[in-house]
Amino acid sequence: MKVLLIEDTVTSATVVCQLLDKMGLEWVHARDGRAGIEAFKTARPDLVLLDVIMPGMDGFEAAQRIRQLEKDGEWTPIIFLSAKTGDDDLERGIAVGGDDYLAKPISAAVLKAKICAMQRIAQMRCSLLVLTRKLDEANRELTRLSSVDGLTGVANRRAFDATLLREWRRAARVGTTISLFVIDVDCFKQFNDAYGHQVGDECLKAVARALEGTSRRPADFVARYGGEEFAVVLPDTAEDGARIVAESMRDAVQSLAITHRFSSAARVVTVSIGAATMKADRADEGGFTRLLKSADESLYEAKRTGRNRVALSLAAAEANP
Repeated sequence: MKVLLIEDTVTSATVVCQLLDKMGLEWVHARDGRAGIEAFKTARPDLVLLDVIMPGMDGFEAAQRIRQLEKDGEWTPIIFLSAKTGDDDLERGIAVGGDDYLAKPISAAVLKAKICAMQRIAQMRCSLLVLTRKLDEANRELTRLSSVDGLTGVANRRAFDATLLREWRRAARVGTTISLFVIDVDCFKQFNDAYGHQVGDECLKAVARALEGTSRRPADFVARYGGEEFAVVLPDTAEDGARIVAESMRDAVQSLAITHRFSSAARVVTVSIGAATMKADRADEGGFTRLLKSADESLYEAKRTGRNRVALSLAAAEANP
């Protein structure tokens, strides 16, 4: 423990420093308030022993300056040492940031007991801060996990719903276009039945990686929509851009070349993609539901017309010109 003693009286300072030596504590001595503040900046002590009556800057002002130097979450115990022992002096000392107040002449036994008490408080506070940081980290991890699909590692349905609403509202504020894909792994039930659920799980993981690897911008958002379905939100993306990204994703999955002998579209795992594009409108709070419905309808069309293809709908945009 490092102690900063701010004391202008040589006799008092000598007595206190000798006691600190006996306690095996490291100490730094400053002879006035200004020197004490500078010493606090450089030494960063664990405890401050602060005389009240000093030339120039008194102990009360020095304590206030020290508290101002502390960053958020920091706390350095301050014990005032003074011959002024009136109630008003004690009240002021606590008000400006002091934690205890000892009357001069200083009792060695009392000072030692006070220092030990402050040590315990500081240790408990340090332990509490460590625990708090661990809890914060755990809460952040729980928040992250609550938004991640446990199998594929991409965002889950809950995160998708929140993201679609957020991006719709953002697009509505600035009047931009948003695109949405709903993606289905073709003939996945037959794949699971033929190769087993474990292989099916590995297939979904690979598809998720392929979709994420094809998304081109940080704002592009890939999520597992449910079962063998995925969804992709593309902010600030019009029809032409949406079609390019959708075809890239379709091709990326097919290029995985995962054998699927029961696929009606190919002999490998493929996906059908239903895409919808819509210019958001601030006055249309529920427009994102039509966007999702249009993407679903487009997916049905892609599957109806042979699978392993992209169907793009502008129905949502036409409904809200």
